[in-house]
Amino acid sequence: MTKTSSLPQDTFLTHTGRNPSRYAGYVNPPIFRGSTILAESLEAWEAAQHSGNPYGNYGRFGSPTISAFEDAIAELEGGYRTQVFPSGLSACTHTLLALLEQGDHVLITDNVYGPTRSFADEILPRYGIRVDYFDPLIGDGIRQLIEPRTRVVYLESPGSQSFEVCDVPLLSEIAHAAGALVVIDNSWASPLYFKPFEHGADVSIQAATKYILGHSDALLGTVTSNVHAWDRLQKRFQQFGETAGPEDVYLGLRGLRTLGVRLRQHSESALSLTQAMSRHPAVMHVMYPALPDDPGHALWKRDFTGASGLFSFILGSEDRAVISRFFGALQHFGIGLSWGGFESLALPVGRPKRTASTWQYGGTLIRVHAGLENPQDLIKDMCNALDQAQACIEQASQQQDAA
Repeated sequence: MTKTSSLPQDTFLTHTGRNPSRYAGYVNPPIFRGSTILAESLEAWEAAQHSGNPYGNYGRFGSPTISAFEDAIAELEGGYRTQVFPSGLSACTHTLLALLEQGDHVLITDNVYGPTRSFADEILPRYGIRVDYFDPLIGDGIRQLIEPRTRVVYLESPGSQSFEVCDVPLLSEIAHAAGALVVIDNSWASPLYFKPFEHGADVSIQAATKYILGHSDALLGTVTSNVHAWDRLQKRFQQFGETAGPEDVYLGLRGLRTLGVRLRQHSESALSLTQAMSRHPAVMHVMYPALPDDPGHALWKRDFTGASGLFSFILGSEDRAVISRFFGALQHFGIGLSWGGFESLALPVGRPKRTASTWQYGGTLIRVHAGLENPQDLIKDMCNALDQAQACIEQASQQQDAA
């Protein structure tokens, strides 16, 4: 593949993973469907083996479509190689299984993606793997948690729902000194706005369902690693037998072409929204590292090159009537899981699960994704819904005073 990473970002995204001369001039790599791949000779069959695997010449081990996408993601993230998975969660869980074995210990940030946490709590112990969680803002204090059998430190920065920013370089330095690998879920920033390998990570996971696909019409995950971790990961990944469909991978390649343009709009809309919301009386707190007064802003500004469209805020009530009034007034924000698509979303979370850190807020946590609608329309819609919520809060307060 021709190296394009030295090009400006948008030019890189336009050209990476493409080779028109190889496919009769077609601007996009075609979709290769198939299971059986015929060899022209015994010598060709033997040459096609992957890492000594006699079954390597088979559709489960990739196609030109998949290879183009994996090469593009690896170059974009700054890693060595990439493996594609059928979902983001599949990428998370199979990475943990590939790097851990019976008797090992893993440290996981307390604000990790909920389904990853469920897997760590319910599945890893069945394999004799011990799991401990740590405060995402622990910094140098993580030294006290690392044990002789700690093999992985698993990060997510900013963290799911509450958006704390880890000091990834510091945590990576400490983990490596103890012989542990650093894995990071990099989905929030995408490969554009955070370069994990430049900051010490060994493995980077993308829920490509989100910004890379960008249209809420497919599921996909990727795992990219450095040279040190790749051999171990690749061998295990082959044994797991996970395969992503060629149509979904094709959509991932297509999504890369507009990733830069879309992320700029998502980011601009989220910043405008959070600034407006921060001033509203119904909002107790906004969680978005790009805001200058956010606790993670200094680390975000140091390590990131941009912010995405995902953030959270604390609605100043836990009363279901208030929450219902808020969501009922929204016109441009749907209630739904996932994020990263063109549409705006608002998700009632309530109170996130924490065991190693203190959740200091009352009220109700609501996660928001700023889509590609007109930013002023989103601000008007959100502020109207907050007005409705505030009116409900004040009405309840007056009734309580009267009683």
